[in-house]
Amino acid sequence: MHRRLIVPSALAASLLLAIPASAADYTPGAAGIGDPYYPTSGNGGYDVSHYDLRLKYQPSTDLLEGTATILATTRQNLSRFNLDLGLKVSEVRVNGTRAKFAASGDHELVVTPATPLEKGRAVTVVVRYAGKPSEVRIGGWTAWHRTPDGAVAADEPDSAVWWFPSNDHPLDKATFDVSVSVPDGTQAISNGVLQSQSSRLGWTRFNWRSDKPQATYLATLAVGKFDITTDKTDKGLPVLNAYSKDLGANAGAARASIERTKEVAEWLEEVYGPYPFNALGGYVPNVTTGYALETQTRPFYSPRQFANGANVSVVVHELAHQWYGDSVSVDGWKDIWINEGFARYSQWLWSEKEGEGTAQELADWVYATRAADDPFWTVKPGDPGPEKQFDIAVYDRGALAVHALRNAIGDEDFFAVLKGWPAERAYGNAKVSDFVSYAERISGKPLAGLFDTWLYQPSKPAAPTAAGAGIAARSRTAAPLAPPASWKKIAETNSVHDHGRDHRHDH
Repeated sequence: MHRRLIVPSALAASLLLAIPASAADYTPGAAGIGDPYYPTSGNGGYDVSHYDLRLKYQPSTDLLEGTATILATTRQNLSRFNLDLGLKVSEVRVNGTRAKFAASGDHELVVTPATPLEKGRAVTVVVRYAGKPSEVRIGGWTAWHRTPDGAVAADEPDSAVWWFPSNDHPLDKATFDVSVSVPDGTQAISNGVLQSQSSRLGWTRFNWRSDKPQATYLATLAVGKFDITTDKTDKGLPVLNAYSKDLGANAGAARASIERTKEVAEWLEEVYGPYPFNALGGYVPNVTTGYALETQTRPFYSPRQFANGANVSVVVHELAHQWYGDSVSVDGWKDIWINEGFARYSQWLWSEKEGEGTAQELADWVYATRAADDPFWTVKPGDPGPEKQFDIAVYDRGALAVHALRNAIGDEDFFAVLKGWPAERAYGNAKVSDFVSYAERISGKPLAGLFDTWLYQPSKPAAPTAAGAGIAARSRTAAPLAPPASWKKIAETNSVHDHGRDHRHDH
């Protein structure tokens, strides 16, 4: 018999081909994505590219039934991975095969696939789940708001865990198809474009598509009875606004504000460049909350935003976020200034455009009316901490920093920065330091010191420093400045940042 001789090197090669990686080479994905503000938000080990959500919701009982199909790519050899979800799960399949799963804590779904997943592999995860979102409390807090005729999911920094499984952090953005079946006579509103709707056996299904990367907290769902207006922009983008039928005395002011969405967006394109998404609009459900939120393509507005009459300034704020916050999203929640400082400054620019007070006058007013011992100055907009993430200082002091930049580099470079940043970073994420570097590159000026003063020092910049930044310094004994005409309306939007902060999410 002829015996084949296998040399050691050839033997080793054949063994490598025959033996798969050992179990030790596969490790669990992290239960958090690594955000120091919210350590268990998001998950490690994979990136999601698309969510397909097929939902059925009964307003009378608050029962939500869902099947989520998640398309992802592994970033490591995975033995198991987590999703974020607060509802009860009945089945999970990974690449078509049933997987083991278990709930952990108040919002972690731990999935163990039948076969470990190799790094770089495309993965399909199907999750079947159901529950009453209004009964879910995470850290004593909820982002699910019931209304007289339905419910709304819209909040920050989290809302997804109340209605779909996800990698719930802005670092992992994805496209969305959201299909919702509700009783006839009821509507379901979500992000993007309404692709189709159909009725069968007493239920109507609405199919929505948001085709650009979207952070999970920017996904929204509103079920109820709405008056809906539709239009198109000059560039053909669909505009859809929706108003609960029972807004009462706030109905007229809400419409008088939201119906100017197209006008405001066209003006913002002059400031920030082409609108980045496939649809435009806004909605006002009958909720008892007071805030507004930049839910992608279709901002959410609480009726209380219009309690004192029409307020286009809040529309400016939320639409500005479509560029600063939605298209370019935070890298971590400590980077909230690159969202809120610019949305607030957009309100100042609108005031300037409308002849109701220049940005300079508004900056002078904020500086002069906040005494040095005001706690306002102890908040650092560049890293405010989770408990101060939505503090008014992040907005007003944040806008002061933007105006100090404008004065330092001049209008030509400043507006080049405002337009260039969302173009360069479109559909991605960024840190505050990334913006500082970008502004330095465009202007050719060193700006680290300026941003340190206005974003990171826990004290009011001294009068000479403020004056050096072109922001007026007035002594306490000087006659008070008169508030710019726009100030009252801008101040009425301060509650845009009050995302249920008496019930802060603690994860």
